Amino acid sequence: MAEQLDRLLSAGTAPNVSVGVVPTRLRRPRMPVEGFWIFDAAQVNVELISGHLTITQPSEVKAYVDAFATLDDMAVYGDRAQALITRARDALL
Repeated sequence: MAEQLDRLLSAGTAPNVSVGVVPTRLRRPRMPVEGFWIFDAAQVNVELISGHLTITQPSEVKAYVDAFATLDDMAVYGDRAQALITRARDALL
């Protein structure tokens, strides 16, 4: 796990990458527990335990776009994100 966090620290320095971290101390609204990927707000791919979904219905895509926007608003970026990742990595060593 420490190596994965090191990779995030490295990736976060690239000019075309933005790494955000939602601090654990924040109270979060109910959010999806599954992983999801948004493609140009036209398609969402959702990874489930038993399979994979591709969502293209605009109202359903919007639900994931809105969920991501909520997470984005809660996340910290830049030096603050790097500090949280570093602290998590150091706790594993």
